[in-house]
Amino acid sequence: MPERESASPQHDPDARLGDLFENLPDPMQQSPTVDNTPPAPGSRRAAREAAARSGARAEDPSVGTRETEAQTTPSEHDEGLGTPTRAVPVSAPTAGAGAAASAEPGARSSGSTTDTPRAAEVPRAEDPETETSPRSGSLDDLFHDDSRDHDKPAAQKKKRRTGCLVALIIVLAVIGGIVAGGVWAWNTYGDKISDAMGWGEPADWEAGQATGEVLVTIEEGDTGGPVSTALFDAGVTRTEDVFYDYLVNENIAVTFYPGIYRLQEKMTAEAALEALQNPENKMENSASVSEGATIESSLPTIAESLGMPVEDFQAAIDLGPAAYGVDAQSLEGWLFPAVYTFDPGVTAQQVIQRMVDRTRESLNAAGVPAEDAQRILTIASIIQREGATADFAKVSRVIQNRLDIDMKLQMDSTAQYGYGSLHEGVVSSSAEALADPNPWNTYVNVGLPVTPIASPSDAAIKAAMSPADGPWLYFVTINLATGETQFSETYEEHLQGVEKWEKWCQENPDGGCSAG
Repeated sequence: MPERESASPQHDPDARLGDLFENLPDPMQQSPTVDNTPPAPGSRRAAREAAARSGARAEDPSVGTRETEAQTTPSEHDEGLGTPTRAVPVSAPTAGAGAAASAEPGARSSGSTTDTPRAAEVPRAEDPETETSPRSGSLDDLFHDDSRDHDKPAAQKKKRRTGCLVALIIVLAVIGGIVAGGVWAWNTYGDKISDAMGWGEPADWEAGQATGEVLVTIEEGDTGGPVSTALFDAGVTRTEDVFYDYLVNENIAVTFYPGIYRLQEKMTAEAALEALQNPENKMENSASVSEGATIESSLPTIAESLGMPVEDFQAAIDLGPAAYGVDAQSLEGWLFPAVYTFDPGVTAQQVIQRMVDRTRESLNAAGVPAEDAQRILTIASIIQREGATADFAKVSRVIQNRLDIDMKLQMDSTAQYGYGSLHEGVVSSSAEALADPNPWNTYVNVGLPVTPIASPSDAAIKAAMSPADGPWLYFVTINLATGETQFSETYEEHLQGVEKWEKWCQENPDGGCSAG
């Protein structure tokens, strides 16, 4: 006993620590292959195999007890390393003293505990079944666990990859459809979306930005839509519809008068409306011809309204009817009675042409054949001068009835026109006018005057084309104030009407019956 104690090696912690690191197995690079090597010390596989072998050693109680203790009790040397590890028995030959310690079970049962390194002093290797260690290999090795996939058939792997590809294609298709739909929606409704979200440019200018001067022309009959476009084209408003939208949104009812207006660039819709309603902004570049007026009475008025010399208009008239496409002796009756608005810089000839064109429009509207235009205008001019509008159709019938029987028309207006006294402001004609043998005097000549004697209106032209039905050969206005007129079939009835007229003239000496 003393000899065994003296022969036993002394406990040297440093020596035991060196043996621990010297006996560690060499590091091995793992590869994704089937592992047929013995289990690593400390792994669950090693534990299972050790448990299986423990059944065979059950007859030796001392061995089983020491192995159990080694599996559960950490050594004092582990505490010295500072890293608590679980001590396990070395059940397979590894290297150095570790292999010798486990080679002979009988040596462990002899009771020697100091000459062989304890199993608890061998560090546990990593368990490949529970922990992941760095591997080398292809990109697929990075995403697939070869320990699980190497046993699967190749068809299953290919099927899984195909499914992933199909899923990816479906996802890309859905994203592409969403993007395409968004592009279509933006292209179609981008402006409205921007306006609704407040992303786009404002439709109207801000107040206080107006500058400069522009001219905006409003044509006859223009409403909110055309005016809104005209303002945008002239640079007044920022967008084409903002002015019209303003009228609609504010529920504003407004009448636009034709003319040329001075406005500014970059005006708000509200400011533009105020400018159009301000008479001071309207340029006076309009002219008019009165119903029943003549060229002689109209030219000075036209020239004054347009700020042009009357000589320019007289020269335009002197060009003759052919210059304006009229087949007649003169342009009398062809200047249609209306109010006209012209652009700045208009010429006298352009003004006359515009009035002639308007007369042609009226003739076409009444269904007058081109070859009959001069005759109808002549009748209409007499109707315009002789009767009230309500009696136009009856006056037209009297003229037509007399023409049918070659009876002289005996219209005072024709005698006065030929004599040059039409605009004296009296109804009755002087004896000189009645006797003057000019081609317009229907007291002297049978049939119509050689030309119209005035500018007839639409109503007079229509009456000339469609006389009223009746046997009348005479008419006389018996009340100049009211325009009351008596139509008669016989001369005796007509004389009774003349007496009524004379009585009214006596009672109204300033009523315009005569010059004296």
